[in-house]
Amino acid sequence: MSGIVGIVFRDGRPVERADLERMVSILAHRGADGAAIWQEGAVGLGHRLLWTTPESLHERLPLVSRDGGLVLTADARIDNRDELLPLLGLSNTPNEPVTDSEIILAAYERWGQDCPARLIGDFAFAIWDRRNQTLFCARDHFGVKPFYYHLTDRLFVFASEIKGVLCLPEVPRRLNEERIADILARSLEDQVATCYRDVVCLPSAHSLQVTARDTQTRRYWSLDLSREVRFGSDEEYVEAFRETFTEAVNCRLRSVYPIGSCLSGGLDSSSIVCVARKLLKEQGRPRLHTFSAVFPSLPERYKRAWDEREYMQAVIAGGDVEPHEVYADQVGPLTDLDRVLWHLDELPLGFNLYVHWAMFRAAQEQGVRVQFDGVDGDTVVSHGYEYFQELARLGKWGTLVKEARAFARRHQRQPGRVIWKYGFRPLAPESVVRAWRWLRGRPNTSSWFSDIIHPDLARRTRLAERQRALAGTPDRVATARQQHGEGVVSGLFPGVFQMADKVSSAFGLESRYPFFDRRVVELCVALPASWKLRDGWTRFVLREAMLGLLPEQVQQRLTKADLGVNYRLKLLEWHRDLVEQVVYDTPASIVEYVNVAALRSAYERYLSWPAGAEADSSSVFLAVTLALWLQRVGLA
Repeated sequence: MSGIVGIVFRDGRPVERADLERMVSILAHRGADGAAIWQEGAVGLGHRLLWTTPESLHERLPLVSRDGGLVLTADARIDNRDELLPLLGLSNTPNEPVTDSEIILAAYERWGQDCPARLIGDFAFAIWDRRNQTLFCARDHFGVKPFYYHLTDRLFVFASEIKGVLCLPEVPRRLNEERIADILARSLEDQVATCYRDVVCLPSAHSLQVTARDTQTRRYWSLDLSREVRFGSDEEYVEAFRETFTEAVNCRLRSVYPIGSCLSGGLDSSSIVCVARKLLKEQGRPRLHTFSAVFPSLPERYKRAWDEREYMQAVIAGGDVEPHEVYADQVGPLTDLDRVLWHLDELPLGFNLYVHWAMFRAAQEQGVRVQFDGVDGDTVVSHGYEYFQELARLGKWGTLVKEARAFARRHQRQPGRVIWKYGFRPLAPESVVRAWRWLRGRPNTSSWFSDIIHPDLARRTRLAERQRALAGTPDRVATARQQHGEGVVSGLFPGVFQMADKVSSAFGLESRYPFFDRRVVELCVALPASWKLRDGWTRFVLREAMLGLLPEQVQQRLTKADLGVNYRLKLLEWHRDLVEQVVYDTPASIVEYVNVAALRSAYERYLSWPAGAEADSSSVFLAVTLALWLQRVGLA
């Protein structure tokens, strides 16, 4: 995790060093180990450096190529170094290690604008090509590293965070009402928009070329949804996943500082911890720190259902870790909100963000600079529910019934309901589904609306129309592989990663996500559907590959904790006065965005059942944070 900034005056004006210094300075939290600026005429680049990998100790950014023709600034960690070094003719020695930025520069010299597709890792970078007066920018495959920019006929300015872009006086601070509507609708599908009309985001797996007269954005990588891997035996499938996942963890262990990992007791984080500690022990390196959110003050009736300490302790009992419990019930969802909003630059959509804030703080206190996270490994590996639909579509009735019975037995469901819900209902025409809901007295709801969105805001931002366009035309007969792949490349994940990047940067940390290694994603999506769901076991290939590494109760775990219970209770316990100030004395700044009557009704329902009012508590949280954010950024 580092910080990058840059300015290109497309009209030829010279860059002022003071502007670059201001941009670099405001991103000081992203890199405490160095800051530098390069400028020449109408172009300027800047960098904040955070040491994490051994090679980063030798980084000197912005980096000028030996012939002086290229200049690079990058926030990057390249994970397929061993593959790239010989291809690029680079010699890596302990005395003169090749840095990741040198690999990127060499890759651009070798493959030009196709170079991002050759890189595996997390990266956002910009290269000024003096020879053709072009700025080439790229962002990694899944949007782990952020890249924000402002573009006009006269100016291009970019930075790792929005606040860096807004440093330049030429960039307007105007509210983007469409983004506000999307957030109130709980949607992150739009990868380009931000809460500011004049600042946008480079989408994941895209590059951007900027010259004085032209700009070109293009997708450099797409997930191949036609590819299917076929092996000759079950053992080969298991070994392929285990080998690929182990490498994804191993290449992310490059660090000269202590390494930490979130540990919830679920399959994702537990798999990362068990693989990482084994590798660290084999390499004779210090133990892995684990950080687990616990909620001891949660009422017993909720702890019985959602307490994960049994699973956490089972993993910790395997040894070779330094465990830390983080008492997440001792902070509220709006704790440190002013600082959180400063780091995010935008409205928070993660209702459990405060838990990560507390865990990152604990990691910083232990000297950790690299933090592993198993976020949405279940999407990457896939629960495999689409397998039922595929069996129904192909008419494989015997297998469908067999799998439905096994699933129903393990998950305490009725086999008939499993067959209908996962097998036939997704294949039914939408008109039939709507008619069935009507006959059963259930309203047809729309995912594009929330009660608290002001109707005028929804209308003037064309909310329903835009959300339908972002969702695309639903293909009700898509294959299991297509549905799996489309879920992995959803716009949700770059949005989640951007928020996590800013929260981790507040504590000098770099978050790393082994499940979102491109090799792991491509393998999981290409696996036959029967390796995602089998014998009633969801995420089958991961469970099989982790046999002998995971504790048995974790490897066979079927439940998932709902951290929202603590959030919903603590929002009232810690912040009720603030919440009611917004709900009942609604600031004028939000009345054109929020349906006040609907907000108050949602709050009353929330009060009547705090632990279970998921949608209503979320509506209240969004309204409160919108009011406070508008006030903070001066757009109220």
